[in-house]
Amino acid sequence: MATKTITVTVEAYKALAAMKQKNESFSQTILRVGKRRPLSDFFGILSKDEGEELKRNVELARRNRISSRKKRIEKITRALQGRR
Repeated sequence: MATKTITVTVEAYKALAAMKQKNESFSQTILRVGKRRPLSDFFGILSKDEGEELKRNVELARRNRISSRKKRIEKITRALQGRR
């Protein structure tokens, strides 16, 4: 099997080592952690209450982002109108 040498920071090495399972090589760890999984693998991972709380937090974040975007647009619009 061909190999490649890579350089990682100490912080990255420690993070990878923490994910490494007993009797697992770093290559196996990288392949396991980096594997894409279908969304259906996560079905049921949250309780109903946790799901509802997550939904509320996402909706709140969206409202805040929209409000913030509107304020920035208004500020830019006022600044551009002041240049005329």
